[in-house]
Amino acid sequence: MAEPEPTAPAGKGLPAHLLLFDGECNLCNALVQFILRRDHHKRFRFAALQSATGQRVARGLPPQERAMDSLIYLRHGRLHTRSTAALLVARDLGGLWTMAYGLMVLPRFVRNAGYDLVARHRYRWFGKRQACMVPTEKLMDRFLP
Repeated sequence: MAEPEPTAPAGKGLPAHLLLFDGECNLCNALVQFILRRDHHKRFRFAALQSATGQRVARGLPPQERAMDSLIYLRHGRLHTRSTAALLVARDLGGLWTMAYGLMVLPRFVRNAGYDLVARHRYRWFGKRQACMVPTEKLMDRFLP
């Protein structure tokens, strides 16, 4: 069953592949670093959920999807969250990572249950930063304010 994909009213003028993440979460920051190392086409752009860009884009979601524990992927003007966002990112990374997209055959409630389990415990398991990640000068153009 296809997951509803709300059109992002804030998507105008934003990159085609924008990943919003919890800038204080060590797991989320590790994911961003992982993507940066493997995004050979430099397709992905990033913004912390705490940033002005993150807050503006998140307004296009229902309130229950705006939480800091949700990965938000603005992909070609459509907002995706939680497990769907993660699996679309894997597909868009290309290479062997596209195989992870096969998990989309699982019902969304099953995928999101696993996602939510990790999201609920991510600070305890991976730690939390006092402030959002500051990109290096070399990576600055990949991050939105």
